[in-house]
Amino acid sequence: MAGETVITVIGNLTDDPELKFTPSGAAVANFTVASTPRTFDRQTNEWKDGDALFIRCAAWRQLAENVAESLQKGQRVIVTGALRIRNFERQDGSKGTSVEINVDEIGPSLRYATAKVTKANRSGGGDFGGGQGGGGNAGNAGGGGAAQSNPWSTQPAAQGGSDAWGGNAGTTDEPPF
Repeated sequence: MAGETVITVIGNLTDDPELKFTPSGAAVANFTVASTPRTFDRQTNEWKDGDALFIRCAAWRQLAENVAESLQKGQRVIVTGALRIRNFERQDGSKGTSVEINVDEIGPSLRYATAKVTKANRSGGGDFGGGQGGGGNAGNAGGGGAAQSNPWSTQPAAQGGSDAWGGNAGTTDEPPF
């Protein structure tokens, strides 16, 4: 994410995430987060709501599917990702600008709620090069039997391909912690 503006927004989902698929089959979940600042007015001894910021968000691929399966309208979430400004033309010909977040991470806020987390099963490849031959973007990801100095490795690297977590490729994607 070099050169991108990264932003974190905390707010509530205005509707259930909408899961769609591109013609090439990539999943995308679109949703809006409403973030409303609150200040305490000492004169009236009350909390006052400020103007709400409504920001569109897009999560892609496995993250999109996890978002659509896990989150619902009204839930408080923490979203972080790259800020995008998109210019567009409306049907009437006027120009518009949209500010959006290309989501890198999202999760429920635990300030006023609890959550049970279930690890999703990844199907090959993934961001960490978990399949044979690897090639993700994790530092020691890869495989193919090359010697690796992975401090979390449960078996010597020379015994075959290992995934990003140091286990045997294809057997598990569980992190060591």
